[in-house]
Amino acid sequence: MGFSKSRPLFSSAARRLSASPASYLLCRSWQHQPKFCPASTLAASEPVGASLSAANISIERTAAPKEKLPPTKLVFGHTFTDHMVQIPWNDTDGWLTPKILPYQNLSLDPATCVFHYAFECFEGMKAYKDSNGSIRLFRPDKNMDRMSKTAARICLPTFDHDALIKIIAELVKLDGDWIPSERGYSLYLRPTLIGTQASLGVAPPKSALLYVIMSPVGPYYPTGFKAVKLEATDYAIRAWPKGVGDRKLGANYAPGILPQRMAASRGFQQNLWLFGDEGYITEVGTMNAFFVFQLPDGKLELATAPLDGTILEGVTRDSILALARERFDKDKWVISERKFTIQEVADHAKAGTLVEAFGSGTAAVVSPIKEISWRGQPIAVPLQAGKETGMVAEQMAQWIAEIQYGEVEHPWSVLLN
Repeated sequence: MGFSKSRPLFSSAARRLSASPASYLLCRSWQHQPKFCPASTLAASEPVGASLSAANISIERTAAPKEKLPPTKLVFGHTFTDHMVQIPWNDTDGWLTPKILPYQNLSLDPATCVFHYAFECFEGMKAYKDSNGSIRLFRPDKNMDRMSKTAARICLPTFDHDALIKIIAELVKLDGDWIPSERGYSLYLRPTLIGTQASLGVAPPKSALLYVIMSPVGPYYPTGFKAVKLEATDYAIRAWPKGVGDRKLGANYAPGILPQRMAASRGFQQNLWLFGDEGYITEVGTMNAFFVFQLPDGKLELATAPLDGTILEGVTRDSILALARERFDKDKWVISERKFTIQEVADHAKAGTLVEAFGSGTAAVVSPIKEISWRGQPIAVPLQAGKETGMVAEQMAQWIAEIQYGEVEHPWSVLLN
């Protein structure tokens, strides 16, 4: 397939952990015409009190540690560790003291704005144990950047990225014995930011709470890859241009459940989200989508939808693109971020030039696809002989896991001291 394993990794890439506000916020010009303006122009003139700091973390250890399940009994997102982070914010004082507390319920007024107007965003990231028992985070700077952009888009406070990574690192180290040592297991981290002002009225919240919870998880495919069947979906739309499909908002997820249940009732595991009369491919379920095509000149193309505002800026997506550009033979591969349609996929399948397809995301890393139903007709997606995956998906899963578990030293893998 033209992989070039001899090429070096990104040995000189430095992680940028400083705060970065959202790229754009909806605002109005002096002519009262809606437009998008750089968030930094607002942040520079609006005092927000104290910045988020990791220097004064308060830690309260639990007096009643939970019993840990055997790794083989773990169900994704059902078991949670002993501790959590809570960091309040208000528009007068800014960020208050970060606290690591025993895992506990939140107490919120029924009028709290998160319940009524969806002032909520979150991230999904993981911590891993390497063969030496050391703990590693995978590209946390990317998660912090995306979360800060999402927060700014819905008028929640942004934060210093490096400070939040340090706070999360203290939580992970405190509950580090919750991370199973077996290869394939990890600790799923869920940083969440909600508006907490108790009032009925659509306005920027004057108070907020950033909290982090953690859940030990097993391999997404414990017995090996299981390729999925998709239903190409155009009767419902996941996201649209100039909307918030590129932000990790809780409000983006609930509307996708009904179409997924409808697809499941017809025997499909997920939706392949299409957009517009042209049927542009955007995402698969809650994952980014990749397709491999053979081109007329004999080259292979790894294609995924562009970051045009309708798809999430996936950390795994970015990792796959970066590794492909670094390690694939440039004489044999074209790496594309472009618009393409379900009709193009169907044409490639008919011509025998559809090579493979897969989704990418934090939970599964890659999810191979074996069939797409479009207008009631199946589009068969090739797999490797005797396997439930294509070659590119398999290779990417291996390369990324080697970095995540510290088997290959790489700046994406952040070692916690």
